[in-house]
Amino acid sequence: MPTPARVVVQPPGDVPLEVREVALPDPGPAQVIVKQFASGVCHSQLHQMHRPRQAPVLLGHESTGVVIAAGAAVTHVQEGDIVLLTWVPRNAAGAATAPTIAALDLADGEAVSPNVFTWADCTIADEQYVVKAGADMPRKVGAIIGCAVMTGAGAVLNTANVQRGESVAVFGVGGVGLAAVVAARMRGAEPIIAVDVDDAKLEFAKRFGATHGVNAAQGDPIEQIHAIAGRLGQSNFQRRPVTGVDYALDCIGLKTTMEQLVPACRPGAFGVCQGGMAVLVGIPSEPVELNALAMVVQEKQFRGSIGGSCAPDRDFPTFLAWQANGDLDLDAMVTARYAIDDINEATTALAEGRIAGRAILDFEV
Repeated sequence: MPTPARVVVQPPGDVPLEVREVALPDPGPAQVIVKQFASGVCHSQLHQMHRPRQAPVLLGHESTGVVIAAGAAVTHVQEGDIVLLTWVPRNAAGAATAPTIAALDLADGEAVSPNVFTWADCTIADEQYVVKAGADMPRKVGAIIGCAVMTGAGAVLNTANVQRGESVAVFGVGGVGLAAVVAARMRGAEPIIAVDVDDAKLEFAKRFGATHGVNAAQGDPIEQIHAIAGRLGQSNFQRRPVTGVDYALDCIGLKTTMEQLVPACRPGAFGVCQGGMAVLVGIPSEPVELNALAMVVQEKQFRGSIGGSCAPDRDFPTFLAWQANGDLDLDAMVTARYAIDDINEATTALAEGRIAGRAILDFEV
């Protein structure tokens, strides 16, 4: 029997988002229907909203909820299980088949989501995007684990593999950046430098583990980072002191911040170790220029990180354990909550930079 749902739809053209009442089909063999508690409102969705389109689009890719129906081939969850939804396959290496892409038939055409759609009070997704969680998982704020926490923390744990005593700079301390700060603290990084243009956000980041704040609007952030971090007694290829961070993470994706990443990293210590690593976490919207000669001479690296290089079945239990132990304060990280009918207000606030941490849609209000 079809499941009624209220779903956010982005129609074709430059028009506001709409909330429509639809009927979800019965789940296919590998699909799961989830009645949702909450969904994160991710900045990357703004990029998707502003792309040209010829058909309606479904949005949202991180949430929490309870399973209300599952297909015959689904074995890892069953009706009544509390789950997280995410846009990264939970176990891509072990998947026997390609995920089924969710789609809905609407009056003005078929609306398709890339992997999942979570801006909806009920949703349907392939079982690869549904991760089982314990009954004690926070019903609302846990929604941001499926993208913000995974992306930021995973970039530190998996992509960079930060070790105790290594230095980290995080450019942009919104929801993703705060998760990166938490993961750096959990790895024992020192110092942990938050970089932003908002003093309030820099102070907020210190609640999560940042040891220093650098306001990029007040002086050269690269110079400030090099004044804080370095390796005493070591010299680079040009016989200059080694300063800068071991890892610089851009959680924004702007041209300015992307081009500041590599210079913020320390050069290699000649004959001792290679240079630092710049990690691009935010979704870029324009090209960047890199000084290739400096990267060669200073032996630096520039890497990309998509979804924190995470495997949700492996990594989500770690994030949930951090939350249960009080190491990951999701309640503090979620700084704004909206009802589904206020989705346009939520996306406008996000676009205007008025969300200090992460915003969620609460489907139970």
